[in-house]
Amino acid sequence: MYEFAIDTNAPKSDMYRELVKSADALTSGESDGVANMSNIAALLWEFLPDVNWTGFYRVVDGELVLGPFQGKAACIRIPFGRGVCGAAAQTGETQLVEDVHAFPGHIACDANSASELVVPVMRDGQVIAVVDLDSPSRGRFDHDDALGIESLVAVIADRI
Repeated sequence: MYEFAIDTNAPKSDMYRELVKSADALTSGESDGVANMSNIAALLWEFLPDVNWTGFYRVVDGELVLGPFQGKAACIRIPFGRGVCGAAAQTGETQLVEDVHAFPGHIACDANSASELVVPVMRDGQVIAVVDLDSPSRGRFDHDDALGIESLVAVIADRI
């Protein structure tokens, strides 16, 4: 059993530093990418406040395919360039969306989602997956959240 003590009331930079350490501990030495994505999705779900979906979409045959996650049932396949996840996969750039309803081509897997943060996972210069975080609160994610998840992705990219 794993127990992590991440202070969600700490400044975001401190909280994400602890989250990355915890993810590193969970995935270090484990070669199964699905197991690692599953534990990371659960860790994000447990410790990030005000989220209603945390998880991964994997690149399979040129499109995003649902990976391990926490939250309501989700869209299974997303083409590159479609929605927030597809935009991150196509551009290779983090997508920080304050209001998903204003995002062109937004895919509403959960009608309760109001904001979204999607960070591409890169390996050898190619997007291999995206980390997707949704919140029912508009404007929930900010630059500090993006930096925190980008730090997480840097640690886990070779483990998924």
